[in-house]
Amino acid sequence: MTRTFLLTLLLLGGWLAATSAHAQERRTLLFNDDWRFHKGDVAAGETTGLDDHAWHTVLLPHDWSIEGPFSQEWASATAFLPGGVGWYRKSFEVPAEMRGKKVFVYFDGVYKNSEVWLNGHSLGKRPSGFASFEYELTPYLNSNGKNLLAVKAEHSQVADSRWYTGSGIYRNVYLVGTAPVHVARWGVGFTTPEVTAAAATGQVTVAVTNASTTATPVLVKAILADAKGKVVATMQQQVQAQPGTDTPAALTLKINKPTLWSVENPNLYKLRVALSVQGKPVDGVEEEVGVRTIRFDAAQGFFLNGKNLKLKGVCLHDDAGALGVAVPLEVWERRLKALKEVGCNSIRMSHNPHADYFYTLCDRMGFLVMDEAFDEWEVGKNKWVEGWNVGTPAKFGSHEHFQEWADRDLRDMILRNRNRPSIIMWSIGNEIDYPNDPYSHEVLNTGRNPQIYGKGYLPDHPPASRLGVLARHLVEVAKQYDTSRPITAALAGVVMSNFTDYPDVLDVVGYNYQEFRYPEDHQKYPNRIIYGSENGMGRDAWAAVDSNAYISAQYLWTGIDYLGEAGKWPQRSNGAGLLDMAGFPKPEYYFRQSLWTTKPMTYVAVAPAPKAGDSPNVNHRRIQPTWNWPAGEQVRVVGFTNCEAAELVLNGKSLGRKTGREVYWDVPYQPGTLLLKGYNQGKEVSRTELHTATAPHALQATAYQTKLAASTHELAQMEVRVVDQSGNLVQDATHEISVSVQGPGRVVGIESGDLASHEDYQAPKHRAYHGKLLVFVQPTGAGRISVQMQAPGLQSQQVTLQAK
Repeated sequence: MTRTFLLTLLLLGGWLAATSAHAQERRTLLFNDDWRFHKGDVAAGETTGLDDHAWHTVLLPHDWSIEGPFSQEWASATAFLPGGVGWYRKSFEVPAEMRGKKVFVYFDGVYKNSEVWLNGHSLGKRPSGFASFEYELTPYLNSNGKNLLAVKAEHSQVADSRWYTGSGIYRNVYLVGTAPVHVARWGVGFTTPEVTAAAATGQVTVAVTNASTTATPVLVKAILADAKGKVVATMQQQVQAQPGTDTPAALTLKINKPTLWSVENPNLYKLRVALSVQGKPVDGVEEEVGVRTIRFDAAQGFFLNGKNLKLKGVCLHDDAGALGVAVPLEVWERRLKALKEVGCNSIRMSHNPHADYFYTLCDRMGFLVMDEAFDEWEVGKNKWVEGWNVGTPAKFGSHEHFQEWADRDLRDMILRNRNRPSIIMWSIGNEIDYPNDPYSHEVLNTGRNPQIYGKGYLPDHPPASRLGVLARHLVEVAKQYDTSRPITAALAGVVMSNFTDYPDVLDVVGYNYQEFRYPEDHQKYPNRIIYGSENGMGRDAWAAVDSNAYISAQYLWTGIDYLGEAGKWPQRSNGAGLLDMAGFPKPEYYFRQSLWTTKPMTYVAVAPAPKAGDSPNVNHRRIQPTWNWPAGEQVRVVGFTNCEAAELVLNGKSLGRKTGREVYWDVPYQPGTLLLKGYNQGKEVSRTELHTATAPHALQATAYQTKLAASTHELAQMEVRVVDQSGNLVQDATHEISVSVQGPGRVVGIESGDLASHEDYQAPKHRAYHGKLLVFVQPTGAGRISVQMQAPGLQSQQVTLQAK
């Protein structure tokens, strides 16, 4: 997988037109450049005569909330960052290759309550900040002159989510030109109902739109090619496309000796659907698809391609710290690589559909995906303003539009992503049954309820019986558009939901933080397929999966730290992740690696030794990979390993070998070198060292990529470290590091991973945290970019980038 090919796919958007020898008629352009932006409401902001020269010029994706400032006047739920109203305007001429065509604008996501106008004419509104949508521009388009596209995003109710959502046009926008007869948006479906080693059946459905005024005979052709470009199956069908509607076509492909998509080998085929009228090509779309089988079993768990597999999953939100939710493909690629290395094989999209290219990465990198539609249904949940579970919560949220829009939002999520081989479940909701937030039931007066708002049954709250009614409807909606995957939901109040129809209408039932219910419920409901849809990091939580064949999955909360859902000020982010917001691994990451991987690994970190009366178990959040402590202080050295045995060596002296995933030694500190060795069958197979760091001496920078694509404004990601004279990280360094750029580039954000930092994310300087920073630099054109990092009293560092 090359970066150039990934970026090409980004431009194509996965579903966009394939170029071919036949020069297909569909044209698609990434439409992100040269938008003007104004934060605040503007009277008649959609009109063509409005003077917007004083507005800021921005590059999409764009999140205005991340520009801050952080303030207690906003909400802890959404990271103490502002919302408000924002206007975007873009002046453009129709590209020559789109003139005379039907022209559409496609938004992958706008947060939220968006309305779009072309040349002063309203095209439509979309309340959801997570839905993707399209409008036709043709009726109001000036084909040979200037056009004005205007977008208003309204996010005045800042505390409208339990996590940070950002604000604005935070995902890609595309301009699409088609012939009157074309494949409908998300109009291609692909499933593999029959798969054996010898052959597979590929079912292709196509919705053919005929925007002309007469019935038109259309030849629909499906071509499937393997990873090397060799055509492996074709089929065609003639349909009579009726005017003003979508006409269905169904084609069956026989694939001989298919190469299956799997976690270890995420093999992808290319499916091209081409339309011809009277022998002339009029449209063509291309998607990457996979051949694989999935199955959940109430007694044996999950099977991929007939093989039993434990889902080692993490939950993920949309943001990436300093970038807010305007996170490009290359940033997610780096983060997902780190999660792959920890042994993760599955992602839960919490708690909404994500950016289009995120799924592309999952398809290509071999992650199994639970795609999720909602965090609330008809009644709002608590959104904390002063801190998590502190004060009076707000009740704003997506429930305000549930009755009118839920069916369409669910439909669009499924149609948009239904051809992704990575997706194995559709989730209709997260913690909708959180006890007393909002639904309640008499059973809450009894039993064990690890998650509950308030005390016991609250009769003034909506009855839990509504859960089954609403769930049944949503499941019916989902199955109209895909029956090849199970429908699930993540349940927080199983003790309450068991008294309703809610679990029964689901194909598979997710339990959040309720491992203790697995044995009892498995016995009581033997046909119920149970898995862990949200779980803590403890060893016992994994043992509940690893030791029970009928439990297929664990989804850790969470894979990466995220903005919002914070405690009291000054904390403005949530630190539950394996990685911090900069994407740097935390000690918990390596403990998980010891549980989830087989490649030999060792990791060593240190904490103050427990005192009398303390728990003998060290909280993993307290340990740090540093060998700098007060002389003679008693410390606990903690090792994580998946090896058969581990040996600790201090300054050349062995302190003995121990067995287990987590091992520790209590020793008096002495400066020097701490070494942890891992052994299998008596042979050393892994080692990790910590060295006592001396005084901070220099900055050290490493770029994850130095060659950038200027056309897509590909971000450079640079890890900057404060090191001593020997190159050792100085873990407690907090120097303010300044970043300057020479050449066609700019600093777009600096992230330290500090959950309580209120520094300006867009400023060209930031304090190091645990001795490190992550710097994002974006090319503004082609050429050589020199990035200089400086800090008082330290040797500076320069990194050279090349944008082409």
